[in-house]
Amino acid sequence: MAHDLSSRPTRRDPGGTTGIARSARKDTPGGSLRLADRLGVTTHVSPLRFRLAALRKQYPSANAACLEDWLVDLANARGARIVSRDTAGTASFRPPPEEALSNSELVVAICQPQCLDRPQMLRLAAQLISRNAVRVEELVRAVRRERAERVLAELAREALKVEPAHETWRAILDAFGRERAFREPILHRTRLAEPVMKDGRCNAAAWRLVR
Repeated sequence: MAHDLSSRPTRRDPGGTTGIARSARKDTPGGSLRLADRLGVTTHVSPLRFRLAALRKQYPSANAACLEDWLVDLANARGARIVSRDTAGTASFRPPPEEALSNSELVVAICQPQCLDRPQMLRLAAQLISRNAVRVEELVRAVRRERAERVLAELAREALKVEPAHETWRAILDAFGRERAFREPILHRTRLAEPVMKDGRCNAAAWRLVR
């Protein structure tokens, strides 16, 4: 079942952020917190963010107030719909083709620490990976280039607790498993999964990744 994603970012103070992360908050819309602020990590000047800004202008989505809204709409258009925005205007959205922005790059864009702190968005990136809609080698290169290793490693650890044999998630953890874990999971594994149905009812004892 898809969940509505509010356009309002998380505003809770993560505490313990670095001085660099704190100083960067004022650069976000309305002073909103970024994922980097909550995690206490620094960010870099991202070529991908410049590409995304240009693509958003070329392929606008109605009522998308910020890049994060646009990324949600694009993930929905690419088949990941575990989370969606509460707006009717997205029906007319014409997304960019994969030649302009691949699914692997979309996953990295959603997982960048530069994004506003909207944990629900990460579920869309995870769904694209769980349904094997990415090319692993391309994803690994993009993750390294955009310095999103720790975020993807953390998601992989949680996903593999649900399905230890998932080949794509296993390949991601093989690539980034040495990355230091955050003090607490950025998303609990149940946010990446759904209970298995048994006799017409949810069996909470068994879970599978959302595809």
